[in-house]
Amino acid sequence: MVCSTQPKSRAKAARLVSWSGKALEGRTQGPKGMRDSHGPHGPQAKTAAAASRQEFSRQRPTNEPAPTGVRPSYGLKDLIWLVGDRAGGGLLDLGPVSQATLDFFFERGFRISVEDLLREWMDFQAAREAAAAAQAGLADRPAPSSSHAVAEAFLQSELQYPAESMDAVFAWDIFDYATDALAVRLAAQLFEMLRPGGCVLAIFHARAPEIFHRYRIAAGGIELRAAPAPARCTRVFQNREILQLFGQFRSAKTYVGRDQIREGLFVK
Repeated sequence: MVCSTQPKSRAKAARLVSWSGKALEGRTQGPKGMRDSHGPHGPQAKTAAAASRQEFSRQRPTNEPAPTGVRPSYGLKDLIWLVGDRAGGGLLDLGPVSQATLDFFFERGFRISVEDLLREWMDFQAAREAAAAAQAGLADRPAPSSSHAVAEAFLQSELQYPAESMDAVFAWDIFDYATDALAVRLAAQLFEMLRPGGCVLAIFHARAPEIFHRYRIAAGGIELRAAPAPARCTRVFQNREILQLFGQFRSAKTYVGRDQIREGLFVK
């Protein structure tokens, strides 16, 4: 089983990776190569998908404490119910590589692509500002750019997957750290990338977070792992704003936890 992501340039090889089993290593392919990964496609795929539905529908015994940092996820449970039996389906994780997440979906027959979009967004903005400052000759006063033009240029360079190539996307809390222009354009592009009936599971905050987290799939739900913040939270979306942002999707559902994390599940 060889699983790979395929970056468009050598500059991105350090962030986009290929893996076989537990080993991770950098890899590049041509400038228009699709970043893709392939999991197992055996006859047990549908059986494993059905088992995963039961796994997330079971309640934890009252005498069994939840693992540290793991929160129950109704959004993930519903996503598994909707697309868990799509053996050979495509899944895009817009966060750093997590072996736990890879293992969970490889066992269910998914092809997995990974792209740390928030980190790429911050690098992209920094590079544009540096280039603009150099052109203007003013290091502390970069030339202003249209937010819509910047968002479009970013997605054209970093998030290029064929239309209807994905069955599920994990967007985590990217939208809280994006500009308004990028949030709108990103929601539209994810819609285009999904197959009919495919899902986006996104994380939002009900209030500005004090600690930045990365996310991965874990037994019982989603594990939150504290990490250095690559960006500051730019806004807190109200529920009606989230539903408006994903208005073109056929179905939208949000879940708010006591930890002030709001999950959104959007079905094409």
